[in-house]
Amino acid sequence: MEQEWKQSLYAYVDQVNKGRVAPGTEPRHSSVKDPRFLVAQGERSRRLAEWYSRRGITPLRGETGVRTVRTVRQNPYEVVADVALHSALYYEKGGISQREDVIDSERLTFVRGQAGWEIATVERSVPERNSLRRPLQAEPALRFSKWGEPLAEPQPSQPLLNRKVLRGGSAGAREVRYRREEAAAYADRWWKDGNPEFEIFEVDCTNYVSQCLFAGGAPIHYTGKRETGWWYKGYNGAQEWWSYSWAVSDSLQRYLSAVRPSGLRAEAVDRPEQLMLGDVIQYDWDGNGHYQHSTIVTAFDAEGLPLVNARTVSSRHRFWDYRDSYAWTDKTAYRFFHINDYL
Repeated sequence: MEQEWKQSLYAYVDQVNKGRVAPGTEPRHSSVKDPRFLVAQGERSRRLAEWYSRRGITPLRGETGVRTVRTVRQNPYEVVADVALHSALYYEKGGISQREDVIDSERLTFVRGQAGWEIATVERSVPERNSLRRPLQAEPALRFSKWGEPLAEPQPSQPLLNRKVLRGGSAGAREVRYRREEAAAYADRWWKDGNPEFEIFEVDCTNYVSQCLFAGGAPIHYTGKRETGWWYKGYNGAQEWWSYSWAVSDSLQRYLSAVRPSGLRAEAVDRPEQLMLGDVIQYDWDGNGHYQHSTIVTAFDAEGLPLVNARTVSSRHRFWDYRDSYAWTDKTAYRFFHINDYL
């Protein structure tokens, strides 16, 4: 029975892959019978085609892999499964070929019909819109990556401090150069499943960006008070030990916006073209002044526009404006932060 419903899954994955490479073209046959999804997908497909044209890119090919993370329910007539779809899009712009990766999580309900297995519903959570800080509530053996692989449980630790610099008003503190290439390299190393030395959050984007900043040499400002500073100590039982600015997008936005004489500092700039490797972009999906998502600049396209990495919905070298995200709306506002060269 498993192989039968999985044939429908593979047909769906092929449809998703073709939809990213050639948006705007309707599939001849679809294993999905969810009318709500089909309407939304048609609108999304038209929007993607317009977006590609506006960006001036030519899709070359796509590769989409799928992994069944868990089977929620299974009987001879119905299967409910959580899956991870890893889509890699290869495209050309300005004579340069580039690749971007996105891992989406979906819950699919398969039903057995007279003609075989069909997908009755497609449920997509939009975790990028969620500002919760709560870490994954699971025992170590039950903690999984987006690909269904078990994750190691981080151990309680002392507050992180950069080896070469101490901050937080300590006497004799000295400025250090922000190592942009190292921040971007860390982002490329851990975009997919996250560094197991740190807590994994249900909404992990800002925790991930903070780790990248730290990897680039941004000095920890440890205060022991969650409302102040920028620091991470870990998670021990029911006790959370990190500042809000480390793990919450809107709090990091306020921290980067503040003026301070030393430590992690940034300048808010007007345009994405003004950003460099290791800089930060934050997203307010509703335009209400509350920022819900954080990304870090890891590359540039042929026009010098930023490509970003993120977690929650794990992404690598994604175009900065996020118009292909299910979280994006026409009210979306951005904050562009250029991290100071010396901290």
